[in-house]
Amino acid sequence: MNVALWIIAGLLALAFLAAGAMKLLQPKEKLAAAGMAWAGDYSSGSVKGIGAIEVLGALGLILPALLVIAPILTPIAALGLAIVMVGAIAVHIRRKENQALAAPVILLILSAIVAWGRFGPYAIS
Repeated sequence: MNVALWIIAGLLALAFLAAGAMKLLQPKEKLAAAGMAWAGDYSSGSVKGIGAIEVLGALGLILPALLVIAPILTPIAALGLAIVMVGAIAVHIRRKENQALAAPVILLILSAIVAWGRFGPYAIS
């Protein structure tokens, strides 16, 4: 199970790093035009803030456990990313974007699995 948690955490880190970097590096108008219509509802600072949280969460999924420096940060990062995905799901439901729900639901489930495993039976010590 430890190997599975590492694989899930690695895949989550890649997904959140890519999504967060895109939000940090592109203007919200470009994001909205590229299919992230929700970005138009929020300020540029909010979109960049979400991107920063995703990038930091991605780093938090891997680095503390890999370096065994404050490894408690790994499940905290996973829990934080799960909370971000709850917010994403709420936004998509409010905007009636049912087709956009699959990705945040899957990311929520995977983040919750990593949080459970690293807080519980497969904690890095």
